[in-house]
Order: sequence, then structure tokens, then C-alpha cells
Amino acid sequence: MASDKTNVMRVLEQHKITYKPHEYPHGKDAVDGVSVAELLGQNPDQVFKTLVARGKSGGFHVFVIPVAKELDLKKAAKAAGEKSVEMVHVKELLGLTGYVRGGCSPVGMKKAFPTVFDESVNNVPTVMVSAGKIGFQIECAPADLIKLTRAATAHITTD
Repeated sequence: MASDKTNVMRVLEQHKITYKPHEYPHGKDAVDGVSVAELLGQNPDQVFKTLVARGKSGGFHVFVIPVAKELDLKKAAKAAGEKSVEMVHVKELLGLTGYVRGGCSPVGMKKAFPTVFDESVNNVPTVMVSAGKIGFQIECAPADLIKLTRAATAHITTD
């Protein structure tokens, strides 16, 4: 896998964060997160997806939640200090973050946007997020990822 090192992996190494890379079979299109968890034999509660939203203020925010959950836009807005948030269109994702749908990671975006992890991240021994490319995930300690992305944690998923 050394030849397939992603920018996310390089950022983690630069910050001396221990991680475990994972690779899963895929086509050209994004695979839904629950399928990724199944392909990797992982608990879906430990595999998180990265979502990008625009706040009412015009600023962008990153929300990282378990793959089997849905983002609660009202809770996300409150956690981000916004009146409201709406998901950015998939067409905007690459230009905004440097990542494509299905390969979006909270690590190594073009710009460091305010980031909020669902508080359930504190209940898992390790967390998996995209390694910045479809077919690749990284697994590491939640505290390391939260510190690196300067993220907050809050209850941001639907019940």
C-alpha cells in the first residue's frame, strides 16, 4: 500500500499520528459508508463519513458522523454557531475541499474549515475516516483526529 499513500496519510505522518491504512474494493463511483464498513469487516459505529455544509453566514463547516447515521441539520447548525446549515452540492465538493464524494476526509482539506465530530466518536476505541481517495480509509485514535482537525464534538445526528 506504500505506493498508494494519500495526502491524508502524509499529513498524519507529518504530525506523528499513528494510523492504520485500510483498502477496499471499489469501482469509479463512491460506495456508501455502510457498505465500506461491511467490506472492511468494521463496526459501522466506528466508520465515519465527512459531510460539508454551508452556514447561513456563508461560511463552510465540516461534520463527521457515523456512516449509518443521518446529519441533523438543526443540531449541526447549533453546534456550528449558525442559524442554519445546508449541505453543499456534490459539484462544489472538489473545488472546495480537494476531495471527491466518497473520498472526502476531515484531514488535509484545501482549507481548514470548522469541524464537528458527532459525540459518539468518544465511545469508540478507534475511528475510521476516508483517506482522501475512494477505496482507502485510515483508522486512528479519535482524540488524535479531533486534535489534528481542531474539532469540537456534539450530538449532531438524528435520533
